[in-house]
Parts: sequence; structure tokens; C-alpha cells
Amino acid sequence: MVSSEELGALPDSIATDPRSGWVDPRGWFVDPEKPFEIEIGSGKGTFLIQQAGLEPGTNFLGIEWAGEFAAYGADRIRRKRETEGTYTNVRMMNHDATELLRWRFPEGIARVVHLYFSDPWPKKRHHKKRVVQHRVLYDVWRVLGEGGELRVVTDHDELWAWDEAHFDVWCGDQSNADRPSIPPLPAECAAFLEGRDRPAFERLGFDRPESAGEGELVGTNFERKFRREGRGFNAGVLRKLS
Repeated sequence: MVSSEELGALPDSIATDPRSGWVDPRGWFVDPEKPFEIEIGSGKGTFLIQQAGLEPGTNFLGIEWAGEFAAYGADRIRRKRETEGTYTNVRMMNHDATELLRWRFPEGIARVVHLYFSDPWPKKRHHKKRVVQHRVLYDVWRVLGEGGELRVVTDHDELWAWDEAHFDVWCGDQSNADRPSIPPLPAECAAFLEGRDRPAFERLGFDRPESAGEGELVGTNFERKFRREGRGFNAGVLRKLS
């Protein structure tokens, strides 16, 4: 588990100098020069551990808000290291991923941000707690490297409609007149998009990772549970445009 000492305290100067709180998470790995990927909401670490085993040349950081899940995932990684002598390329962290993206992570460090089966927060008064928000998409864009990708999967149709409505804004697609109502762009995000000569992202189809089993999209615990219940899935990719 990434410790609070490795992350460090958020400095008071953050109010006037946002960069003063930046900590490069690639330095938390044995080989910080490897390509770096982030998973938001790793749960018990199933996708993360599967993919890290297949891609030893990539460093994976899983960020999980629920302490008991983060601890469980970190213990799985520890046991893998002890029994197999590998998996030094994967770590877990108990934290709010959206706060890390906004305040702690530098620009251009990640090749991929994975977001699989995030909490749909179905009640309207809780929509502000959903991961996909305008500010989060701006922070993801900033943290991704050139051509980096945000990869999203959900089983929840109403959440997917919410996600796609945000994606339309950030991909410059105003053709979907039936998209649900979403909050307006914050001033900083609006200024960022207005200052560009092309959209922030482009939409791509979702390619299954190597760790996914037969008939799976990504192979998380949630996906396997939902498949047994007969649920359908929605998936997509946003690629960063410089």
C-alpha cells in the first residue's frame, strides 16, 4: 500500500501555487521509467493484478476509496510478490482518486486511466458524487500523456448516458440533442475548451485488455457478478488530443 509518508502532506501554498502539491507517483515503483497507468476504483484489485502480471513492463497504480477493499487488494499484491517474486509493478492506494488527479499528480505522467464499474449514485441529489464530471475530465486530460486514454466501462445505463453527455462536450460533439441534463462547465474548464482549436478528446471503440477472460470486457469482480445477473454493459475510450 502506498503510505501517507510517500504521498506527503498537502502544502499550504496549494492555494496560490497548485503545482506545489504535485508528487510524481512513478517514483513509488522499483523502476519509475516504465509506462504508467492508473485505475480509479480498483476494488479488490482483480483487474489490476491480472493486467500487471501480463504487462511486467508497465507500472500500475490502483486507487480505491474504500479502506477495506484497498487493504484487501494490497494484501493480494503482497502475497503475489512473496509466492511468485514478481508484481513489483503494481501498487494500491487508499485515497480519493479525483482529489489526487486535481491536486497531487503532475501533467503528462499516465498512459491510461482506467475507470471500470464506478458507483452510479442513482439518486439525483448524489449525481455530484459521480466520478465523471467536467472538472475530472479536465484533470484526466492534464495527467494523461500525449495520446493517452481514459477507458470507461459501466453496467448502469443511466450513468452511461450521464458519462456520454460529458464526453460529448469534451469531444466537441453537439449532435446529441437527447442527452440528459448535466451541470454547466466550470469557468476554468470553459476557458480551457474555448482556448483550443480542437476538442480535448476523441472517441474510440473499446478494445478488451489481454487479461479479460472469454466473453469479458475487463474481468473485474463486479463485471463477473453482473454478468451472472444478466446485465448489459457500456464501454468507450477517450483519447487525449494535444
